[in-house]
Amino acid sequence: MSAAAAEGARVLLVEDEPNMARTLAKILERKGYDVATMANGREALGAVAERAFDVVVTDLNMPVMDGMALLRRLQPDPPPPPGERRLLSPPTIVLTGHGSTQAAVEAMKLGAWDYLVKPCNPDELLMTIEQVLRVASLERENRRLREVIERSQGFGEIIGQSVAMRGLYQAIDALAQNTTTVLITGESGTGKELVARSIHQRSARAERPFVALNCGAVSDTLLDSQLFGHRRGAFTGAVADHEGVFQAAHGGTLFLDEIADIPAALQVKFLRAIQEREVTPLGTTRPLKIDVRLIAATNRDLVAEVQAGAFRSDLYYRLNVVHLPLPPLRERREDVALLARHFVERYARQFNVAPKAIQPAALALLERYDWPGNIRELENVIERCFALAPSDDITPASLGHLVAAPPAPSGDGLDFGSAVPSLEATERQLIAAALRQAKGNKNRTARLLGIDRQRLYRKIEKYGLD
Repeated sequence: MSAAAAEGARVLLVEDEPNMARTLAKILERKGYDVATMANGREALGAVAERAFDVVVTDLNMPVMDGMALLRRLQPDPPPPPGERRLLSPPTIVLTGHGSTQAAVEAMKLGAWDYLVKPCNPDELLMTIEQVLRVASLERENRRLREVIERSQGFGEIIGQSVAMRGLYQAIDALAQNTTTVLITGESGTGKELVARSIHQRSARAERPFVALNCGAVSDTLLDSQLFGHRRGAFTGAVADHEGVFQAAHGGTLFLDEIADIPAALQVKFLRAIQEREVTPLGTTRPLKIDVRLIAATNRDLVAEVQAGAFRSDLYYRLNVVHLPLPPLRERREDVALLARHFVERYARQFNVAPKAIQPAALALLERYDWPGNIRELENVIERCFALAPSDDITPASLGHLVAAPPAPSGDGLDFGSAVPSLEATERQLIAAALRQAKGNKNRTARLLGIDRQRLYRKIEKYGLD
């Protein structure tokens, strides 16, 4: 940062020794800084409350309130997002004549920017202040850009500016302020786990675990152990204690996808865990208290499942405290272009190539397509364009059979006209049609297709239909 850029930056100097305070203030003022001097931590807190400062330079040993106490009082509120550097507010440099390794470590743990020992070369102090101001400026700019991107494209990692998505963002913000149980519904590939993660990441539990379990991907016999844990020797093969997902998510958020696939025999135990906030691992009778925020999700109609006797009504009402329905992509076609360009940027970085341009005709094709696999299917299409198409553009030809649906079979035979689709394309559409007919119920879909459930899951993953 140049002297001109630094000019006018406000520095709070906290120093109890008058001669040292005057000397440092003169050095800083000659460089154009606006300097205020306080004799101890308490006075400094009063000054910070009345006026905004860009950086604080503080001694440690002072009367009334020392420098360490001041650092503890300058902790950022609210705390920075996970993964972001914790920087005191305002950023603070320690300048002390009584330096020790222990004090330096403690000050840095409390968030001090740097730790300088007197007598300090004035140039070293000036350089450190310039670094603080430069990085603080960059972080402010990053936050501003993130906000601009969120306003223009979506909500964190969730992309979309349709009316339905803007309503969803408001609901996520509201739900992040409490620990209410949430039921997210929507077709496969609509981003249910991403929504659950967004709620968690914006909540007070953001620094605690977020644990996700797909109940439909675990066999009925293993699901009990996966949910509630087991003790060594509880069953054949239980060679060690296992912590279930409820315990693993303690203090954080537990996301249970495909909740409708929990077998009837386990629903009673699951209901008790939600009601009593305690779980009993297999192999023991001693319950364990748990503190989790529960978010459940399903692509099935739980009301229909309750009416059919496949899902307990009392469990449904426990889960359905707040219902968050996610729209399928075909009902927000205006977001397809935003999503497609987002995935183009992502795969350009991943493949380390320049972003491809989406030709208008290709974009029109993408926007017309019904996307039975929703956002995940669109992402797969874009990734395939990077993996297979050498062109710098995404054209209708590079989208291939993925969005050029073959005509439906007619009569007793199959009539594809002159464009016979590949076996893979036909299989994919057959599975997608079966999923739609079964309303996302994997067991029913597997029965319709005459295959077992595990094979169905492999096919769904292969074709990006989940």
